[in-house]
Amino acid sequence: MRREDIQIRDPFIVPSGGKYYLFGSTDPDIWKGRGVGFDVWTSDGDLREFEGPKAAFRPPAGFWSERNFWAPEVHAYRGAWYMFATFLVTGARRGTAVLRSRELTGPFEPTGPGPVTPPDWECLDGTLYLDRAGRPWTVFCHEWTQVGDGEIRAMPLSDDLSKAAGDPALLFRASEAPWTAPLKGRAPGSYVTDGPFLHRLSDGTLLLLWSSFDAEGAYCLGAARSEGGELAGPWIQEEKPIVAGGAGHGMVFRSYAGTLFLALHSPNRTPEERLELVELVERGGSLRARYAREVTA
Repeated sequence: MRREDIQIRDPFIVPSGGKYYLFGSTDPDIWKGRGVGFDVWTSDGDLREFEGPKAAFRPPAGFWSERNFWAPEVHAYRGAWYMFATFLVTGARRGTAVLRSRELTGPFEPTGPGPVTPPDWECLDGTLYLDRAGRPWTVFCHEWTQVGDGEIRAMPLSDDLSKAAGDPALLFRASEAPWTAPLKGRAPGSYVTDGPFLHRLSDGTLLLLWSSFDAEGAYCLGAARSEGGELAGPWIQEEKPIVAGGAGHGMVFRSYAGTLFLALHSPNRTPEERLELVELVERGGSLRARYAREVTA
C-alpha cells in the first residue's frame, strides 16, 4: 500500500532490522465503533510503500475493553517488545495499558488486568520513558474531560512495566503553553493535552513533544524543554508549535540514512487521517521543521 492509502491516527514508527514498522490507531472509527485491535505495516526503506496490514493485537476473550483502542506505541525493553496503548475500560474510565510480545509484529498480550494509569482518572496516550538511571516511567495525559485544563503526568512503573510503582507527578498543564487556546464550544478553561513523547537532543536537552489546539481551533504539535534535564523539570514551554495547521500526535525517529523525522497524523479528521513525515533539524536547543509543510486545514 502507498502511505497515502493508509488511514491512521497517532502513528508510531519503529526502525528495526533495516525496515520500518508502522503502528497507530487503525480502527475505521476509533470514536464510536467497537474496538477491532491494532495493525502493523512494514516498509523496506523508502517510507512510501508499505506491506500489510498484519494484526499486531486482537482483544482476547473476556478482554476488559470494547471501545476506544487508541495510540499504540511499541518500545524495546529488556529483550521483549512492549506496547503502550489506550483503552476505554468497560463500565469505567479510559487508561493506558501495557502489552507484551517477543516479536515486534506481535501478537501482543496484556501484562495485567487493566490499565497501569490510575483507575479513577481519565487518562490516555501513555508513553515509555527510561530515566538516566534506567528506571521506567510512563508519561501520559490526564484528560481535560475530567480536569478541565489537561495535564501531562509522569508515573514510575515496576521493572516489568505491569503496574504503577509510585504516584503520578504533574509535569505541566496545557494552558501553560503560549500557543494553546481553550476548546471552542466547551466549558471555559477546557485545554487539551495529547500524545506526549520524550526526545533527547544531541546536546543532552530533554524535550517533551505534545499536541493541543491553537486559537484558530487547529490541531498543533509543540514542545517543552526540561531545564533540569529530567522529568522533574521545570518544564519551559516553547513560544510557537513545531508543526501547526491541523497536524499532531507525533513521535521522533531517525531514518537509516541519518535523517531525523517527526511522524504525525494529518488532517485531524476521521476518516481522512494519514501519516505525515516532517524532516527535523536541531536548532537553538530545540527541534525545527527543515522545510515548510503544506497546511492541511
